[in-house]
Order: sequence, then structure tokens, then C-alpha cells
Amino acid sequence: MTVSNFLSRIGALSVLAAIVWSCNVPETALMPVSQSPPEQFEPSLAADSINIANVSWRTYFDAPNLVALIDSALQNNQELNILLQEIQVRQNEVLEREGEYLPFVRLGAGMGAEKPGRYTRAGAVEEQLDIEPEKAFPEPLGDFQLGAVATWEIDIWRKLRNAKDAAQLRYLAATEGRNFLVTSLVAEVAESYYELLALDNLLKIINDNLILQEEALNKVKLQKESARATQLAINRFQAQLLNTRNLQYAIKQQITEAENRINFLAGRYPVGVARNPQLFMNMPLDSIQAGVPAELLANRPDIRQAEYELAAANLDVEVARADFYPSLDITAGLGFQAFNPSFLANPESIIFNLAGDLMAPLINKKAIKARYNMATAMQVQAVYEYEQTVLAAYTDLLNQLNKLDNYSKSFDTKTAEVNILNESVRIANSLYRNARADYVEVLLTQEEVLDAKMELIETKLEQLHAKVAIYRTLGGGWR
Repeated sequence: MTVSNFLSRIGALSVLAAIVWSCNVPETALMPVSQSPPEQFEPSLAADSINIANVSWRTYFDAPNLVALIDSALQNNQELNILLQEIQVRQNEVLEREGEYLPFVRLGAGMGAEKPGRYTRAGAVEEQLDIEPEKAFPEPLGDFQLGAVATWEIDIWRKLRNAKDAAQLRYLAATEGRNFLVTSLVAEVAESYYELLALDNLLKIINDNLILQEEALNKVKLQKESARATQLAINRFQAQLLNTRNLQYAIKQQITEAENRINFLAGRYPVGVARNPQLFMNMPLDSIQAGVPAELLANRPDIRQAEYELAAANLDVEVARADFYPSLDITAGLGFQAFNPSFLANPESIIFNLAGDLMAPLINKKAIKARYNMATAMQVQAVYEYEQTVLAAYTDLLNQLNKLDNYSKSFDTKTAEVNILNESVRIANSLYRNARADYVEVLLTQEEVLDAKMELIETKLEQLHAKVAIYRTLGGGWR
């Protein structure tokens, strides 16, 4: 039988077996994605056609000190470096899967010796036969082999290629996971940096108020000496001063923690963080361009990751379904075999074999059915996870766009409030010096202006946080 005839017969048997077994193979029933984001954002949140996710983070966060911190984090952050190794694992998994549907060829050599018993079938045969005329079989009989063996599972149903494609998709998903971590890391460093600047400004406000409160306390003490104030007034002013000083210590601790968090993200041990707090209140928000909701699918790495995971889960169902069909394995060997090494080079020592195995599951398919049901359930789970990721991204972006709009209005209102209270402090102090207001009014006015200034700082911080969050939710920073 020629090799071509052998392969044609194997092919005919494969077709016949496929027809027989196809009656028992379940139909592929993949769950489709049923949700997609709206075509436009809310009318009040007009979106530009250009998406800021396409803007470099160096341009979006243009503070030199912040850019240096982000650069350090992208190079040294341990979590990012760990994920890079995960990508290497996925990449090698693709190579492993790719090799599974190619022929395996092994080169081997072997040696051995055998002496059958005289009163056995093999021993009796050797006794009656000669290897060469008047030359008996040697005892013991040597066995020396040298050759190559090839095995190949014919990927009839694309089972192995689908598994390779699924591994490729998971490699791409891991790459998108790395991109999403980059986006999150850029945003987290920026948020922590802005928080540190806000704390610096809070500390300055508290220090300035401490000076004013100390001056007010000294004035009250002088007024007591001239019988124009009581010890009660001194105690109230002193208590206010101590309370503000206590706030100072709390802010200093928060500054220390914020600096250490930034250093941790940058992958370095605690050092001083270079910054310019004076620029905080005047940091621009720029024009936020959100594009259209559908661009989330192209720019958000976590959505792209979920999409790749879903595509891989779809292929996993096909791989599991292929287990119901027969598998075709071809084995071939070519080499030399002789009882004496000196005969290995003799053409008469050449040996070869060619065989094909067509195997199909017949009884007890529980394991195959279980794998198929698990793959189907995981495909449904991947659909839900994809839809959840898209929904969460859209909702998060909508929240941040509204947050930026509302806190921008709140900042303007709070600024006007602070200006009024600053004027009120000046008026209260003047009235108190002229005995036209009591010390309680002065204390309350000082407390109100301190609270208002701190709230103004926090409002500005929320504005900047919203700016960072919008960049993150749009999927910027990883390009």
C-alpha cells in the first residue's frame, strides 16, 4: 500500500466517522452581547468629536514635577513589572499551543540484549535458524537501534488551532490589562500629587490663621489689662488657637502619608517630593473633550481586555465541542536496527513504520460533556463581564463629567463666599476694637473663614480629581 492510498483511506474513514458522530454532537449556542452604550451623552454634557484619551499624558498633565513622577512610576512600579511578566507567560503559552498542531519528531537511539530460554518458542526458533549460513544467533542477542519517530495529530476540527487562537486572544487581553494598569497608574500618581498640593495649601491656610489668631489673642490680653475684656474672652481665643494648632499636626501627618504613597507608586523608598504648591489654585482644567460613548470601546483597555477574553471564551466552546468528534493520529518511524552496531549502516538494517489511529469517544462521555458545559458557562460569564465592564465605564465617565461641571460651579460659589468672609473678619475685628461687637462674633467669623478656605481647597482638589478621573475613564495614558 502506497502512502497516498493510506492517507486517502484514513481521510475516508474520518469523513465517515464524522458523519456518524455528528448526530451526537451538541449544537454551538454562544450567548451574544445584548447591551451597548448609548450613541450620545446627556444633552447637558456636550461632547467634542476629539477624545482626550488620544492626548499624551505629558500634554494633559503639563506640570514638570508631576511628569517626572509619572515617568518614574512607569519605569519602577513593582505592580506594573509583575504584570509584564504575566504577559511573557501568556506569550509563551501561545508558542506552546502553536506547537501542538505541528508534527512532533523525536530522534532516539537504544541498545539492549536478550537471551531467550532454550525450551521456549523464541529459543527453539533461534536454535533452528542461522543468521548467515553456518552462523548461529549470538548469545545473548544484541539489539541496537537508531532512528527518528514522528507523531502528528491531524487537526481536522480546528481544535488545536482554536486553542492556539484562544491563547493568542488571552495574550492580547493580558497586554490590554497592562495598558489599563498604566492608565490607572498615571491617574493615581496625578491624583496623589494634586492631593499633596492641596494639603500644602491647607497647611499654609492654617499657618496663616494661626498668626491671625495669635495676634487676636495678644490683643484680647492687652484689653484685659485695660479692663476692656475678661478672662473668659482670653480662654475662648486661646482654645480656638489650640484647636487650629491641632489641625496643623493632622495636616502634617497627611502630607507625610501622601508623600510616601507617591514614592511607593514611583517604586522608590521615601524621599522628598518636589512640588510647587503656589500653582495649585490656578491649575487650569482645560477643555474636556469626551468624544462619543462608542469611543470607549476603542480606547478603554479594560473594555478591550474583556472583549478579548470574550472572544477567547467563544473559541474555548469550539475546542470543547471538538472533543465529541473522532481524533486522527498519525505515527511514522524511520531508522536502523541490528544485533551488532557494525551492521547499522547496512541498507538491510533499515526499518520504517507508518500507522494511523482514528479514535472517538463511545461510552462514558461525562467528562467531555462536563468540559463542554463548563466552557459554555464560562462563555456566558464572559458576556456578562464584558457588558458589566462597558456599563461601568459609561456610568463612571458620566459621573465624572457631571462632577467636573458641578464642582466648577461650586468653586466659583465658594470663592465668592471666601471673599465675603475675609471682608467680614476685617469688619469684625474693627468693630471689636471699637467695642461695637463682642469677642464671640470675632471668633465665629474667624472659624467661618477658616472652614470656607479649607472647603475651597477641597473643592479645587475635587475639580482636579474629576479632571484626572475623566482621563482615566476615557482610557488615556497607555499609548
